[in-house]
Amino acid sequence: MNKKELIAELAARKNVTKKLATDILDGFVELVGESLARNEEVKLVGFGTFEVASRKPRKGVNPRTKMPIQIPGGKVPKFRPGKELKEKVK
Repeated sequence: MNKKELIAELAARKNVTKKLATDILDGFVELVGESLARNEEVKLVGFGTFEVASRKPRKGVNPRTKMPIQIPGGKVPKFRPGKELKEKVK
């Protein structure tokens, strides 16, 4: 399911316009992004947790030159599914 399909389904299920569903989804994505940028977790009980994970620097190989390179560490977004979501998928 892509974003357009998700918006259409959300609008149909909650009996709202696609415009309102789009605004809500975009607002949610924006809020999660801003919270993660501040290094805050976003917990949705039953659904899961969005958090920031740290990656350590590591060695790699440049595929074009085959020379070793150092890949810098950094922060990446991470999602841990909640218990209810895991059960629905089973």
